[in-house]
Amino acid sequence: MGLFGVRDALRIANDQGLDLVEIAPNAEPPVCKMLDYKKFKYEQDRKAKAARKNQAKVEIKEMKFRPKIDVGDYETKKGHVVRFLKKGARVKITIMFRGREMAHPEQGRMVLDRLAEDLKDVATVEQKPLMEGRNMHMTIVPIKGAFDKKADGDGDVTTEKEN
Repeated sequence: MGLFGVRDALRIANDQGLDLVEIAPNAEPPVCKMLDYKKFKYEQDRKAKAARKNQAKVEIKEMKFRPKIDVGDYETKKGHVVRFLKKGARVKITIMFRGREMAHPEQGRMVLDRLAEDLKDVATVEQKPLMEGRNMHMTIVPIKGAFDKKADGDGDVTTEKEN
């Protein structure tokens, strides 16, 4: 609309039933707009809500192991961890110690190190093994692109790591 003094701009905005909103206070001269402020705030809130809705939510799954886990149980639980990682979730691995097992935390660390080694092509260790009370924790996150699918020559879809 042009350059106006503050009083003139406020008078024009009031005559039109609008609010005078300062858009760029650091500009020379400061830039203002005449608009319905309640409608402006409502639209800003709607945009912010839509942005929050589209935001990726990172899920943290937990898998519990024991220090003296059997091979079959280990493989089954490792399969569950891989499934969680495929879905893009972080996985918190917990080793639970009971009774005299507390005297040998190195056994729990060996299980966690073995798991990290087995999953090194699909996941990275985000948080190193940490003893907390009777439990030892480690967090792993999937590697981007580790589970991307690609078609091979015979038409089957396989993961990148199977080839």
